[in-house]
Amino acid sequence: MTDFHSSDYPNGHLLADVDWLTDNLTAEGVVILDARARGYEAGHIPGAVRIDVKELKNASGCTFAPAEAICSLLESCGVSDSQTVVVYDEGGGVLAPRVFYVLEYFGLMDRVKLLNGGYRAWLAAGKEISTEVPTIRRGSLTLRADPKKAVTREAIEAGLDNAVLLDVRSAEEYLGKDIRSNRKGGHVPGARHLEWKEALALPDERGVVRFKEALALRRQFEACGVHADKTVVPYCQSNQRGAHAYFVLRLLGYADIRPYEGSWDEWGNAEHTPVEV
Repeated sequence: MTDFHSSDYPNGHLLADVDWLTDNLTAEGVVILDARARGYEAGHIPGAVRIDVKELKNASGCTFAPAEAICSLLESCGVSDSQTVVVYDEGGGVLAPRVFYVLEYFGLMDRVKLLNGGYRAWLAAGKEISTEVPTIRRGSLTLRADPKKAVTREAIEAGLDNAVLLDVRSAEEYLGKDIRSNRKGGHVPGARHLEWKEALALPDERGVVRFKEALALRRQFEACGVHADKTVVPYCQSNQRGAHAYFVLRLLGYADIRPYEGSWDEWGNAEHTPVEV
Protein backbone atom coordinates (compact mmCIF):
# COMPACT_ATOMS: atom_id res chain seq x y z
CA MET A 1 0.00 0.00 0.00
CA THR A 2 1.22 3.49 -0.81
CA ASP A 3 2.09 5.50 2.29
CA PHE A 4 0.46 8.83 1.51
CA HIS A 5 1.98 11.93 3.00
CA SER A 6 0.02 14.39 5.09
CA SER A 7 0.60 17.02 2.40
CA ASP A 8 -1.78 15.07 0.14
CA TYR A 9 -4.73 16.25 2.27
CA PRO A 10 -6.06 19.84 2.41
CA ASN A 11 -5.70 19.77 6.20
CA GLY A 12 -2.71 17.47 6.36
CA HIS A 13 -1.44 19.23 9.48
CA LEU A 14 -4.06 17.23 11.40
CA LEU A 15 -2.05 14.06 10.79
CA ALA A 16 1.27 13.16 12.36
CA ASP A 17 3.37 10.38 10.89
CA VAL A 18 5.90 8.29 12.77
CA ASP A 19 8.85 10.42 11.63
CA TRP A 20 7.20 13.64 12.82
CA LEU A 21 6.39 12.13 16.19
CA THR A 22 9.92 10.76 16.53
CA ASP A 23 11.34 14.24 15.93
CA ASN A 24 8.91 15.81 18.43
CA LEU A 25 8.78 13.08 21.07
CA THR A 26 10.29 15.24 23.80
CA ALA A 27 9.34 18.65 22.45
CA GLU A 28 8.28 21.11 25.14
CA GLY A 29 4.95 21.98 23.55
CA VAL A 30 3.78 18.46 22.61
CA VAL A 31 1.56 16.16 24.70
CA ILE A 32 0.98 12.57 23.54
CA LEU A 33 -2.24 10.79 24.50
CA ASP A 34 -2.71 7.03 24.30
CA ALA A 35 -6.42 6.45 23.68
CA ARG A 36 -6.29 2.65 23.41
CA ALA A 37 -8.81 0.72 25.48
CA ARG A 38 -6.11 -1.66 26.70
CA GLY A 39 -2.40 -2.38 26.42
CA TYR A 40 -0.89 0.80 27.89
CA GLU A 41 0.82 -0.99 30.78
CA ALA A 42 2.35 -3.58 28.45
CA GLY A 43 3.93 -0.90 26.28
CA HIS A 44 3.26 2.54 24.84
CA ILE A 45 4.99 5.33 22.96
CA PRO A 46 7.56 6.88 25.33
CA GLY A 47 6.10 9.82 27.21
CA ALA A 48 2.51 9.04 26.22
CA VAL A 49 -0.21 9.51 28.83
CA ARG A 50 -3.24 7.21 28.86
CA ILE A 51 -6.62 8.86 28.46
CA ASP A 52 -9.88 7.02 29.18
CA VAL A 53 -12.13 7.89 26.25
CA LYS A 54 -15.25 6.86 28.18
CA GLU A 55 -14.73 9.84 30.49
CA LEU A 56 -15.53 12.20 27.63
CA LYS A 57 -19.24 11.20 27.73
CA ASN A 58 -21.77 11.95 30.43
CA ALA A 59 -23.59 9.21 32.31
CA SER A 60 -26.58 9.17 29.92
CA GLY A 61 -24.31 8.56 26.94
CA CYS A 62 -26.17 11.15 24.86
CA THR A 63 -24.00 14.19 25.37
CA PHE A 64 -20.55 15.32 26.43
CA ALA A 65 -19.28 15.05 29.96
CA PRO A 66 -19.41 18.46 31.72
CA ALA A 67 -16.79 20.87 30.46
CA GLU A 68 -15.26 21.10 33.95
CA ALA A 69 -14.78 17.33 34.08
CA ILE A 70 -13.20 17.23 30.61
CA CYS A 71 -10.96 20.16 31.48
CA SER A 72 -9.82 18.43 34.66
CA LEU A 73 -9.19 15.18 32.76
CA LEU A 74 -7.06 16.91 30.14
CA GLU A 75 -5.15 18.92 32.71
CA SER A 76 -4.39 15.69 34.58
CA CYS A 77 -2.89 14.43 31.30
CA GLY A 78 -0.64 17.49 31.16
CA VAL A 79 -2.52 19.45 28.51
CA SER A 80 -2.21 23.24 28.68
CA ASP A 81 -3.21 26.12 26.46
CA SER A 82 -1.14 26.55 23.30
CA GLN A 83 0.20 22.98 23.33
CA THR A 84 -0.04 20.50 20.47
CA VAL A 85 -1.79 17.25 21.36
CA VAL A 86 -0.98 14.05 19.48
CA VAL A 87 -3.44 11.20 20.04
CA TYR A 88 -3.25 7.59 18.92
CA ASP A 89 -5.10 4.29 19.27
CA GLU A 90 -4.17 0.89 17.83
CA GLY A 91 -4.55 2.28 14.32
CA GLY A 92 -7.63 2.31 12.14
CA GLY A 93 -9.88 2.66 15.18
CA VAL A 94 -12.41 5.16 16.48
CA LEU A 95 -10.97 6.05 19.89
CA ALA A 96 -8.29 8.51 18.78
CA PRO A 97 -10.70 10.33 16.41
CA ARG A 98 -13.20 10.52 19.29
CA VAL A 99 -10.62 12.34 21.40
CA PHE A 100 -9.77 14.54 18.42
CA TYR A 101 -13.39 15.57 17.93
CA VAL A 102 -14.15 16.28 21.58
CA LEU A 103 -11.02 18.41 21.94
CA GLU A 104 -11.88 20.41 18.83
CA TYR A 105 -15.45 20.84 20.04
CA PHE A 106 -14.09 22.32 23.25
CA GLY A 107 -11.86 24.80 21.44
CA LEU A 108 -8.57 23.09 20.62
CA MET A 109 -9.03 23.68 16.89
CA ASP A 110 -5.98 22.83 14.76
CA ARG A 111 -4.03 21.89 17.89
CA VAL A 112 -4.73 18.14 17.82
CA LYS A 113 -3.06 15.60 15.52
CA LEU A 114 -3.80 11.93 14.91
CA LEU A 115 -0.93 9.50 14.49
CA ASN A 116 -1.58 8.00 11.07
CA GLY A 117 -1.51 4.24 11.46
CA GLY A 118 -1.60 4.50 15.25
CA TYR A 119 0.40 2.32 17.60
CA ARG A 120 0.79 -0.39 14.95
CA ALA A 121 2.62 2.08 12.71
CA TRP A 122 4.97 2.95 15.58
CA LEU A 123 5.73 -0.73 16.23
CA ALA A 124 6.08 -1.53 12.54
CA ALA A 125 8.70 1.20 12.21
CA GLY A 126 10.75 -0.48 14.95
CA LYS A 127 10.47 2.45 17.30
CA GLU A 128 11.16 2.28 21.02
CA ILE A 129 8.31 1.55 23.40
CA SER A 130 8.11 2.12 27.14
CA THR A 131 6.33 0.59 30.12
CA GLU A 132 7.09 3.57 32.35
CA VAL A 133 4.29 5.91 33.39
CA PRO A 134 5.66 9.40 32.75
CA THR A 135 5.77 12.05 35.43
CA ILE A 136 3.05 14.52 34.50
CA ARG A 137 3.13 18.22 35.19
CA ARG A 138 -0.52 19.15 35.56
CA GLY A 139 -1.67 21.41 32.77
CA SER A 140 -3.63 24.64 32.81
CA LEU A 141 -6.34 24.74 30.20
CA THR A 142 -9.19 27.00 29.12
CA LEU A 143 -11.99 25.23 27.26
CA ARG A 144 -14.61 26.99 25.16
CA ALA A 145 -17.28 24.75 23.68
CA ASP A 146 -18.35 25.60 20.14
CA PRO A 147 -22.06 24.78 19.70
CA LYS A 148 -21.61 25.00 15.92
CA LYS A 149 -19.61 21.79 16.05
CA ALA A 150 -22.51 19.60 17.18
CA VAL A 151 -26.23 19.27 16.61
CA THR A 152 -29.02 18.12 18.89
CA ARG A 153 -32.02 15.90 18.26
CA GLU A 154 -34.24 18.97 18.50
CA ALA A 155 -32.28 20.75 15.78
CA ILE A 156 -32.59 17.76 13.46
CA GLU A 157 -36.31 17.48 14.13
CA ALA A 158 -36.74 21.20 13.41
CA GLY A 159 -34.87 20.86 10.12
CA LEU A 160 -31.37 21.95 9.18
CA ASP A 161 -30.68 24.31 6.29
CA ASN A 162 -28.39 23.11 3.49
CA ALA A 163 -27.42 20.02 5.47
CA VAL A 164 -26.87 16.35 4.81
CA LEU A 165 -27.19 13.69 7.51
CA LEU A 166 -24.53 11.01 7.21
CA ASP A 167 -25.11 7.64 8.88
CA VAL A 168 -21.72 5.94 9.27
CA ARG A 169 -22.92 2.75 10.97
CA SER A 170 -22.96 -0.65 9.28
CA ALA A 171 -25.41 -1.29 6.45
CA GLU A 172 -27.32 -3.68 8.72
CA GLU A 173 -27.82 -0.96 11.32
CA TYR A 174 -28.79 1.61 8.70
CA LEU A 175 -31.41 -0.73 7.20
CA GLY A 176 -32.83 -1.70 10.57
CA LYS A 177 -31.69 -5.32 10.31
CA ASP A 178 -29.40 -4.93 13.34
CA ILE A 179 -31.07 -2.88 16.07
CA ARG A 180 -28.43 -3.77 18.68
CA SER A 181 -29.95 -2.94 22.09
CA ASN A 182 -32.08 -0.05 20.82
CA ARG A 183 -35.86 0.24 20.96
CA LYS A 184 -36.04 0.63 17.19
CA GLY A 185 -33.85 0.22 14.15
CA GLY A 186 -33.35 2.02 10.88
CA HIS A 187 -31.98 5.48 10.24
CA VAL A 188 -32.90 9.14 10.57
CA PRO A 189 -35.22 9.96 7.64
CA GLY A 190 -33.24 11.25 4.68
CA ALA A 191 -29.84 10.25 6.03
CA ARG A 192 -27.24 9.07 3.53
CA HIS A 193 -25.09 6.05 4.33
CA LEU A 194 -21.33 5.54 4.14
CA GLU A 195 -19.79 3.23 6.71
CA TRP A 196 -16.90 4.82 8.60
CA LYS A 197 -14.52 1.98 7.67
CA GLU A 198 -14.69 3.03 4.02
CA ALA A 199 -12.26 5.85 4.87
CA LEU A 200 -9.52 3.32 5.62
CA ALA A 201 -7.12 1.71 3.17
CA LEU A 202 -6.34 -1.99 3.32
CA PRO A 203 -3.62 -2.98 5.82
CA ASP A 204 -0.12 -2.76 4.41
CA GLU A 205 2.35 -5.65 4.45
CA ARG A 206 3.04 -4.98 8.15
CA GLY A 207 -0.62 -4.81 9.12
CA VAL A 208 -0.73 -1.02 9.43
CA VAL A 209 -4.04 0.65 8.53
CA ARG A 210 -3.96 4.24 7.32
CA PHE A 211 -6.43 6.58 5.67
CA LYS A 212 -7.16 6.38 1.96
CA GLU A 213 -5.69 9.07 -0.24
CA ALA A 214 -7.55 12.35 -0.48
CA LEU A 215 -9.06 11.99 -3.97
CA ALA A 216 -10.54 8.56 -3.19
CA LEU A 217 -12.03 9.86 0.05
CA ARG A 218 -13.58 12.91 -1.58
CA ARG A 219 -15.09 10.80 -4.37
CA GLN A 220 -16.66 8.45 -1.81
CA PHE A 221 -18.29 11.27 0.11
CA GLU A 222 -19.50 13.08 -2.98
CA ALA A 223 -20.93 9.87 -4.42
CA CYS A 224 -23.35 9.69 -1.50
CA GLY A 225 -24.24 13.38 -1.58
CA VAL A 226 -21.78 14.70 0.99
CA HIS A 227 -20.42 17.84 -0.63
CA ALA A 228 -18.11 20.47 0.79
CA ASP A 229 -20.70 23.25 0.44
CA LYS A 230 -23.11 21.43 2.79
CA THR A 231 -23.40 21.26 6.56
CA VAL A 232 -22.49 17.63 7.24
CA VAL A 233 -24.04 15.86 10.23
CA PRO A 234 -22.38 12.49 10.88
CA TYR A 235 -23.89 10.11 13.41
CA CYS A 236 -23.58 6.48 14.52
CA GLN A 237 -24.58 4.75 17.76
CA SER A 238 -22.64 6.85 20.29
CA ASN A 239 -20.66 9.28 18.10
CA GLN A 240 -17.38 7.39 18.11
CA ARG A 241 -17.71 6.25 14.50
CA GLY A 242 -19.31 9.64 13.80
CA ALA A 243 -16.26 11.33 15.30
CA HIS A 244 -14.09 9.28 12.93
CA ALA A 245 -16.08 10.72 10.02
CA TYR A 246 -15.65 14.18 11.53
CA PHE A 247 -11.89 13.75 11.48
CA VAL A 248 -11.79 12.49 7.89
CA LEU A 249 -13.97 15.37 6.69
CA ARG A 250 -11.76 17.85 8.56
CA LEU A 251 -8.73 16.25 6.91
CA LEU A 252 -10.38 16.84 3.53
CA GLY A 253 -11.05 20.50 4.30
CA TYR A 254 -14.82 20.37 4.80
CA ALA A 255 -15.73 23.57 6.61
CA ASP A 256 -19.01 22.81 8.41
CA ILE A 257 -19.18 19.43 10.18
CA ARG A 258 -21.58 19.06 13.07
CA PRO A 259 -21.83 15.52 14.47
CA TYR A 260 -25.03 14.47 16.18
CA GLU A 261 -23.62 13.71 19.62
CA GLY A 262 -26.72 11.87 20.83
CA SER A 263 -26.64 9.63 17.73
CA TRP A 264 -28.71 6.43 17.68
CA ASP A 265 -28.32 6.05 21.45
CA GLU A 266 -30.79 8.91 21.63
CA TRP A 267 -32.72 8.82 18.34
CA GLY A 268 -33.26 5.07 18.33
CA ASN A 269 -34.55 5.03 21.90
CA ALA A 270 -36.70 8.17 21.98
CA GLU A 271 -40.44 7.56 21.88
CA HIS A 272 -41.55 9.76 19.00
CA THR A 273 -38.54 10.03 16.67
CA PRO A 274 -39.35 8.90 13.10
CA VAL A 275 -37.18 6.28 11.41
CA GLU A 276 -36.71 4.94 7.89
CA VAL A 277 -35.61 1.43 6.98
